[in-house]
Amino acid sequence: MSREICVHSWPCSYYLEPEKRWVPGKLSLTSRSLRFMTDKTGETLVSFPLSSVVEIKKEASHFVFSSITILENSGLKHWFSSLQPSRNAVFSIIEHFWRELLLSPPEAALPVTKGKQLTGLMACSQKRLEETARVLHHQGEQLDSITRGLDKMESDLDMADRLLTELESPSWWPFSSKLWKMPAETNPKESTSMASPKVLGKEGVVVRIPAVISQGNASHVKAGSLTILVSGLEIHDSCSLLMHRFEREDIDDIKVHTPYEISIRQRFIGRPDIAYRLISAKMSEAIPILEVQFSKKMELLEDALTPRSARSSSPIEKGCSVWQAASGLMDRAMPHEPCSGSQEGPSLQLQRSEPLISEGDAQELRQILRKLKSLALDTETELERQDDVLDGITAAIDRTTLTIDKHNQRTKKLT
Repeated sequence: MSREICVHSWPCSYYLEPEKRWVPGKLSLTSRSLRFMTDKTGETLVSFPLSSVVEIKKEASHFVFSSITILENSGLKHWFSSLQPSRNAVFSIIEHFWRELLLSPPEAALPVTKGKQLTGLMACSQKRLEETARVLHHQGEQLDSITRGLDKMESDLDMADRLLTELESPSWWPFSSKLWKMPAETNPKESTSMASPKVLGKEGVVVRIPAVISQGNASHVKAGSLTILVSGLEIHDSCSLLMHRFEREDIDDIKVHTPYEISIRQRFIGRPDIAYRLISAKMSEAIPILEVQFSKKMELLEDALTPRSARSSSPIEKGCSVWQAASGLMDRAMPHEPCSGSQEGPSLQLQRSEPLISEGDAQELRQILRKLKSLALDTETELERQDDVLDGITAAIDRTTLTIDKHNQRTKKLT
């Protein structure tokens, strides 16, 4: 358990059955186990995996007023009391990780070879790149929708120019009554086109994970979920009711406390900030996506235990580094002919007899690498297209701003 990352720890007391007394100490939770250590000596009194837990309950008896009991499949029952900050908070977090562990697929009993480890790493990288491509796709759709809205706005400004010209023309111009009705017919279309990016963003769900949520007071927590959208973040309770929605531009910072715990904050002047703290066994699925969407607002604290290289490198650089590592290992796994007169013949012969990667793993790695290369090229193409679209949007906004200023001056002259 010492190699596992501690999700959370709480001061509490443990009932020592043989001595019939309560021992003060600290209860520590990882993603797969629980451990209690005493304050006086630092001795580990109990340590057991979550997979052996049969039942977790809130109980009260003549020994304590309120406590949490954990029953193992061996029949051994553990009592924890005086939990801080509150019994409900501790219970909710432990139950969440226990439930997620029960719902997760069982691990393979066979030993994992180097080839399987590398294949798993590459498959994970492929999944992250696919999620990044999905985010870029939704972002591209939003930019296209904004472009259509700006085109429609330019069309309406052209119509406004014709109307202003009509007002500036002599009163005997024969088409004035007809032109007056045309802007009213185009207003609904304008509002629809300008609202379409917002509607599209709400539908662009990237990932949704279960979580234990707290706001302000750490002793009051509730089960719920975190939904990552293209346009922002949504926090729901256990009944799928919306607790809060963070628009993408409203989020000021996201702190990663551990690989299982993050906090999200929106600052205000003159009133309290809006901040939520979320703990989830599935947080590893959300953090890479948050790094893509909020890279400038993400802060990884020391307890997050994330390699610094992973923080500073971009997703494309990560993919390249993984690709290079895979290529190096595959080269080492392939048989080589020993050079004549070389003293490394025995070692190369041993390497041929025991390859690092089997032929099946090598074939699977080649397929994943081809998919990664295709995804990387598609991502690069989409990024270049979006750069062109952004340039077009900037030019269109400049033209629209200039046209509106001219129309305002003409309107003032008419009034």
